[in-house]
Amino acid sequence: MPKNQNTFSSLAALRRRLASRAVHAGWRWMQQAGAVTAQNPGRLRFGAIGDGTRLAFPQGTVFGERWIRMGGHCIIAEQVTLTAGMMPDLDLGPDPVLVLGNGVVLGRGSHVIADAPITIGNDTFCGPGVYITSTNHSYDDPHEPVGKQWPRSAPVEIGPGCWLGTGAVILPGAKLGRNVVVAAGAVVRGEVPDHAVVAGAPARIVRRWEPETGWQPPLRTPAPVPVPDGVTSEQLRGLAALAEAERAP
Repeated sequence: MPKNQNTFSSLAALRRRLASRAVHAGWRWMQQAGAVTAQNPGRLRFGAIGDGTRLAFPQGTVFGERWIRMGGHCIIAEQVTLTAGMMPDLDLGPDPVLVLGNGVVLGRGSHVIADAPITIGNDTFCGPGVYITSTNHSYDDPHEPVGKQWPRSAPVEIGPGCWLGTGAVILPGAKLGRNVVVAAGAVVRGEVPDHAVVAGAPARIVRRWEPETGWQPPLRTPAPVPVPDGVTSEQLRGLAALAEAERAP
């Protein structure tokens, strides 16, 4: 290859690397500047947003913020939709419509659509693409397009400490108890008791914990053993190294 062509190729490659670095640096800056917090709410004026709560940039569709209240230390990932009311610029009255407790996590691309009240309890974690809605289409008239029929709404309550797997759907009227697990892709309606695991569409209880009997059916893996009080991280590393040495041939 001629020397001039080599020089041209090297300069082109350098320009591409510099451009890539500039784009990534600019995107990181936008992520930081565009994040919403209590101290930096941007254009959004929520009814409440607690300390340590952060809505990542870019946000999804957000409206009815005045009727949305979020506790402290919530993590709202990118492209999460949060809406109160059926459309923007409605007067929804004096009470909040969408309430997130402390420490709630909403995974990337999740949607929380609160036409009727939705409450999500403290420390509930949602994977990506979770859909929670208090309104669903009706299908009373077989001749009218479904999308033009007046929807039905019912409050949704999700208790504290729940885990909603990727792609889970929570339908109007659902009521989840404390520490409920919803499997990925499950569709939940109705009431789910405390300490239950549900899966399927429609979701069914596949495992449940009771004080008298423990987990039924029993867990396939042994329960974790808590670290005794007073044990230091150095001691734990020493025990791990000893166990590794004993397994070595």
